[in-house]
Amino acid sequence: MLNLYFIEHDEEAERYFNIDANSGVIKTMKILDREDAPWHNITVIASELDNPSQLTQVPVAIHVLDVNDNTPELAEDYDTILCENAKPGQIIQTVRALDKDDFANGPRFSFSLAQEFPPNPNFTLRDNEDSTASIMIRRRKFSRHLQEVYQLPIVVSDSGNPILSSTGTLTIRVCACERNGKVRTCSTEAYLSAAGLSTGALIAILLCIVILLAIIILFITLKRSKKEPLIISEEDIRENVVTYDDEGGGEEDTEAFDISALRNPAVAEEVRYRRDVRPDVQSVPRQRPPSAPNGPDIHEFITEKLQEADLDQSVPPYDSLQTYAYEGHGSTAGSISSLDSVTTHSEQDYSYIGDWGPHFKKLSELYGVDKSERSN
Repeated sequence: MLNLYFIEHDEEAERYFNIDANSGVIKTMKILDREDAPWHNITVIASELDNPSQLTQVPVAIHVLDVNDNTPELAEDYDTILCENAKPGQIIQTVRALDKDDFANGPRFSFSLAQEFPPNPNFTLRDNEDSTASIMIRRRKFSRHLQEVYQLPIVVSDSGNPILSSTGTLTIRVCACERNGKVRTCSTEAYLSAAGLSTGALIAILLCIVILLAIIILFITLKRSKKEPLIISEEDIRENVVTYDDEGGGEEDTEAFDISALRNPAVAEEVRYRRDVRPDVQSVPRQRPPSAPNGPDIHEFITEKLQEADLDQSVPPYDSLQTYAYEGHGSTAGSISSLDSVTTHSEQDYSYIGDWGPHFKKLSELYGVDKSERSN
């Protein structure tokens, strides 16, 4: 009896296997990787050649065996710190390794220093034979001023067949520590060197930042230095301050100070007079009030001055105080000043002042009367 074989494939699944329709031999169509999929499940269908309606389905599980196709590597990027006061034989770091292969081709791992480099005078490696290794110091007196970063290449090998190995680099930074091993200070350049930035690259970055800041400051300064025009447009009627370097000529020079614009337009006249020229004052008939005979008329004088002020077009439009110095020419009552009392003879006798003592001698001489004058 002849049979036919084929695999029931899922439309969305990727096809890794194929089967011979006559012999039923299953073959791979792609390279398998145990680390991606250690098991594959397929369904094989068999039918009679003479009667295709007779079908049989059989599930088939395919186990992918491991081969040593992955190299081991350090478990992480170690940040190793070395104190300047560290002693020889001191362990500064313990490293581990990882391998994607199965246990038979992975652990146990072995560690060693790279043989292509000369013997390292600063550090040594001890394999702990438990898939770990310890990094120890070989000398004393490290100085971060002389060298801040050390690079130590470490070779990691697996136990597979054939043996695979890889080289990882351990970065060691020198720091200032206290006696108890607590880190006090570390150089910033050490972090940058571990990140792949050299001193030259750091200087270039800082220089670019400084140039960018200088350009920004210059742009802001130029923008602030621009001044707006005094008058933006003809429609702008804002008041503006105009400064003149002109010195006046005194009270006599009044032509430069025309204040006629401050006058009320309703009462302003077309003809304006200069302040230094006295306008003609028209005489206004007035009555003479009764006054003393042959005496000055004060009312007439004030009325005349008032008329002059009213008709003067050069005076300010506001009220002002007019002050006139006027003194009379005499009085019918005569002088009542006490200054003339010295020239008059008084009947009062002040001779007794001399009897008051030497302190009143001067007053007695001024106001007293001599005995000779009395007898006359």
